[in-house]
Amino acid sequence: MTIQTKRPLGLIAATALFTAFTAAGALADSAGATFSDGEKFSQKTGEALYSNLCQACHMNEGQGAVGAGHYPALAKNENLESSGYPVYIVLHGQKGMPPVGEMMSDEQVAAVVNYVRTHFGNDYKDEVTVEDVAGAR
Repeated sequence: MTIQTKRPLGLIAATALFTAFTAAGALADSAGATFSDGEKFSQKTGEALYSNLCQACHMNEGQGAVGAGHYPALAKNENLESSGYPVYIVLHGQKGMPPVGEMMSDEQVAAVVNYVRTHFGNDYKDEVTVEDVAGAR
């Protein structure tokens, strides 16, 4: 004797409707996002890189998040004072952060690190150079 599970049609319809609305909301939230082709990111400016890559975990104002993981706040973050620290983290990753620098040029890494170090309440003026990034690879 086998037991059959019957799902009411209303439950299936509600699930499909919920999924459709959730996907539509996600697409609306990412309206300004751009997609990269190939194995490298195409964004050039620090702001574009942050908006398209970093913001998903570290949030739009760099406030960080806790949920499926812990994404540290970049806003008013004293760890960013030493420019080598964020360069290393972007290039090599740490804990839950993947090594996204593998998919960026030295120019892109410098741009996004400089952006984060001068926004979100951070005021670190010593710019990271392309040579700094190349040396840290």
